[in-house]
Amino acid sequence: MVPIDQMMTVWTAMNRITRAGVVLGEGERITPLEALKAITINAAYQYREETGKGSLEPGKRADLVVLSDNPLTVDPMAIKDGATICTAE
Repeated sequence: MVPIDQMMTVWTAMNRITRAGVVLGEGERITPLEALKAITINAAYQYREETGKGSLEPGKRADLVVLSDNPLTVDPMAIKDGATICTAE
């Protein structure tokens, strides 16, 4: 198993570009905020772990990512570049 590259997941959901460079389902693209929620708060809810994960609140576990740019405003094609993973418990 290889750990999931979450920013690549966000990039894929936002851009929907295949390895061949073709846009797959342009109308299915989601916003940066929707993509970030999909890998955080919505994922925790799906696994019934929202009381301990998914958002930054006192008493919850936190996996933090330090990004070089704001994912809400950066060019969607560049969102997968430049993440540094930091984990705290």
